Amino acid sequence: MHYFLIAGEASGDLHAAALIRALRQSDPEARFSFLGGDLMAEAAGCSPIIHYRSMAYMGFCEVIRHLPQVLGNLSKARKALLQAKPDCFIPVDYPSFNLKVAKTAAKAGIPVYYYISPKIWAWKQWRVRTIRRIVDKVLCILPFEPQWYADHGYDRAVYVGNPSVEELKAAIDATPDRETFCRSHRLRSNRQLLALLPGSRRGEIRKNLPIMDAVARRFPQYTIAVAAAPGIDDDFYAPFTKFSLVRNDTHALLRHAHAAIVTSGTATLEAALANTPQVVTYRSNGSKIFYNIMKHVLSVKHVTLPNLIEDRTIIPEMLMHQCNVEDVSTQLSTIMADNAPARLAQLEGYAAMRTTLGSNQAAASAAAIILSAIP
Repeated sequence: MHYFLIAGEASGDLHAAALIRALRQSDPEARFSFLGGDLMAEAAGCSPIIHYRSMAYMGFCEVIRHLPQVLGNLSKARKALLQAKPDCFIPVDYPSFNLKVAKTAAKAGIPVYYYISPKIWAWKQWRVRTIRRIVDKVLCILPFEPQWYADHGYDRAVYVGNPSVEELKAAIDATPDRETFCRSHRLRSNRQLLALLPGSRRGEIRKNLPIMDAVARRFPQYTIAVAAAPGIDDDFYAPFTKFSLVRNDTHALLRHAHAAIVTSGTATLEAALANTPQVVTYRSNGSKIFYNIMKHVLSVKHVTLPNLIEDRTIIPEMLMHQCNVEDVSTQLSTIMADNAPARLAQLEGYAAMRTTLGSNQAAASAAAIILSAIP
């Protein structure tokens, strides 16, 4: 069978690559066309139609600045989909782009199996009307999502497990010891590690890393390392930090870090699965007014995945105007001591979250559902 996938960022590339491998195991004659990254290319054995580096724009302003490229990518994706005439279209998160392509697929009679649900339970809930109309199945990676969909008139959402669970386990099992890890990245190993994860998109890095860098400088007793995003050159980081960059080894960095400062997103879940206490940041424009607007726009009490999964505050969320050097430093200081109550409370919350997520192999489960559903 012929599968057409679209992933628009680094985490989507990782999860889609695992799904491609799972599909190939059950369908030895599988063929793939895709928009995505290097991991998908390795799994599929072919190059992307468009690399996600040319697609990963964050926020309204950044999209507007790159609107010609965004529209060009969308047109190219639609044309490639119709020319390929695949047996199904598998969008992977990235809803603003993927839902538009999914409309084209549905109109052409191509089944749509959405892997990694858009976070419409948080905002833009009206998108469920589009999903009801054009998506054959939603393959969810958060356990509360199927019930949310059912409550909103869509009964074809299924929880397949969370891919980060198996990815982190495999990564941690393959992680070298701390001494070897530090030596390979030229990090001082005689101090505990503080990891900075500023995100995978340029806009995220530009807005969050300067705050992270300034906070880290208040903790000189630690070795500081920044997780570099795939496809973003070292030179891009230079104006924002002088700390060491760790490239292509984020999971090992989390495994060996004593604590982390993490931009809100998939990395917060990865840090929790690695058992690394963290403070979550999200700067955007830093405006208190914008923060108050977003509080009314969002339909959830939390934005951080571990907090959402357990429906309680496990990790402090320093968002918008709260994402400042003083407040983030204060929160970080509460989790640095081994026996600090805030640190122990996070670790207890992580254990509860792992129980909630379960042990399903998400990619294999999703592949089985897709293969059984294709007409």
